Amino acid sequence: MEDKSKLSVLWTSADREVALKMVFMYTLNSKLRNWWEEVTLIVWGPSARLLSEDVDLQEHVEKMISSGVVVKACKACADGYGVSEKLELLGIDVLYMGEPLTEILKEDEKLITF
Repeated sequence: MEDKSKLSVLWTSADREVALKMVFMYTLNSKLRNWWEEVTLIVWGPSARLLSEDVDLQEHVEKMISSGVVVKACKACADGYGVSEKLELLGIDVLYMGEPLTEILKEDEKLITF
C-alpha cells in the first residue's frame, strides 16, 4: 500500500527566490500544518552551494529541522562544491542520494521537484 503521508521535496535550483517563495514555504507548512506526516527536503546540485553561502536560507533550514522536517543533501554534489562540512554543521544529513532517490521513484512515493 502506498504511503500517502510521506512527501519528499527535491530542491535543485540555485534561485534564492524559488527557495524562499516556494520550496521553503511549502516544505515547512507541509509539516507545521500536518498536510504530510513525514516531510523530507533533499538538497541537490546548485542548491547545496546556495545554501552554504546564504545565512538567511540557513536560518530557514534550521527552522525546518527544528519543526521536524528531515533535511538531507547529496554528498556527491556537496563534495563537488566543497560544502559538505558546512551543510553538516547546519544539521543536514549529507549522504549519497542516488540510491535513495531511485527508491523513492521506484516506490511511487510522493516527490516534488524545484
